[in-house]
Amino acid sequence: MDPLTWTGSLSGLNIIFLAVLGLLALTIVVSILTSLVPSSGTRAVGSDGTLASDTGAAGFISMVLGYLFYALIALVLVYLIGGIILGTGAGIFGGMARQFLPVWIALILTFVLSITYKRRLGLYGKLFDSTVGMIGFGIVMFWVFTGVFGGVFDMLITHDSLSQVSGMKNKLPGTPLRGAEEGEYQWFLLGGDNLARDVFSRLIKGSWVVVQIAPMATLFAFMVGITLGLPAGYYGGRLDTVLSFLANLILAFPVILLFYLLVTPEIVLTGIPNYMAMFLFIFPLIFVAILLNSRFYTQPSFRTPLLIVVLGVLGWLYLSMISNDGSIVQTDTYRIPGLPSFLDGFDIDAGILVVFVSVVFVNSPTVFRIVRGLALDIKTRDYVAAAQTRGEGPWYIMLWEILPNARGPLIVDFCLRIGYTTILLGTLGFFGLGLESESPDWGSTINAGRRLLALYPHAAIAPALALLSLVLGLNLLADGLREESLRD
Repeated sequence: MDPLTWTGSLSGLNIIFLAVLGLLALTIVVSILTSLVPSSGTRAVGSDGTLASDTGAAGFISMVLGYLFYALIALVLVYLIGGIILGTGAGIFGGMARQFLPVWIALILTFVLSITYKRRLGLYGKLFDSTVGMIGFGIVMFWVFTGVFGGVFDMLITHDSLSQVSGMKNKLPGTPLRGAEEGEYQWFLLGGDNLARDVFSRLIKGSWVVVQIAPMATLFAFMVGITLGLPAGYYGGRLDTVLSFLANLILAFPVILLFYLLVTPEIVLTGIPNYMAMFLFIFPLIFVAILLNSRFYTQPSFRTPLLIVVLGVLGWLYLSMISNDGSIVQTDTYRIPGLPSFLDGFDIDAGILVVFVSVVFVNSPTVFRIVRGLALDIKTRDYVAAAQTRGEGPWYIMLWEILPNARGPLIVDFCLRIGYTTILLGTLGFFGLGLESESPDWGSTINAGRRLLALYPHAAIAPALALLSLVLGLNLLADGLREESLRD
């Protein structure tokens, strides 16, 4: 069986694709240089008072840039559709395109439904009025669906991510398996790593590690930051001084060194990460309890049963998260018992728990400072004074007057912070900290592949590009949300 080329039977399009890509890059450079030259002409004004498009050289360059961009998108779609139809007949790209078929279907359905009902979806719906936002959202959701379909349901992977296949050590992308059995996928689409494992399958599995940890850890950090930042900004005084001092104390410590300390085996054995989990994971319960109590304070017949049910479920989830094998903390000298096994809904891997807690602990002070600053500004607005005049309680004002009006900057920062967290996870994995050495997370995979980067770059480049694309998508999504929130 012959090795696969990158585009297979679609290779005739490669020259056109490279020509369009080169022209697009050249046009972008020319457009930037043209923008630096002051224009002596004036732009025409339409009958409705709007400015007309540029004329002359600048307008021509802008028009060419648009056409080249759409031509590039069209060629990518041709590669993609051709790959889905032809499979490995269209080479490595075709094989990957067909493997990602469930992801493409999920993306199409998501975009069709979102665009159809965007006027009913608030800020999320307005995101689809922004080209940059849609591109970022598409990239992010691609990796989310990849993580779910590939990491949970094993629908996308071609081989077991931990299995070592004889004769496939450091093989190049598209290398066929020797003596592949019937029903077994016949190629390593992105080659083999230094332990003869499929790079493509490990890339898919690694996306699930990121999708699991980064958004949830960021969400928990926001719960901590909001719960502490709102009262600090609203009340001020000694409370603000103490909380701000603690936040600045943590922020003054180098982030990478702090991660090193938190995830080192010696610290883990002391049970400190478990104690931190007990403290940090309680904040979502506090936040939800205060949120519901402040909203339905005047309806005790409805509020009390609601709090019992909601806090009961959240309390069970909290105890399940901090309990592992029936213990909250277990060292060589003592043990703190947790939920019994029959009540423990799930166990979080010890390595993932340490990384999760570390990310929450590091990000919370920054979120605290952002929320505190927004609260200091918004509490002086007229609608806050009107709520105080109506006799609303402080927590009602903080959670139902100040927080909704701070949602724009917080949503943007949330997206950006997921990107920062993704980079931090990659950094930890690269240095072999926190997660297991066999973990397929992208940082660990890059670290394993860098040793032979000069000879076999594919093992490190594939996860590096995946990491780059996800962070880029999150940044573009944040830009789109910022643009739409400013119009809101």
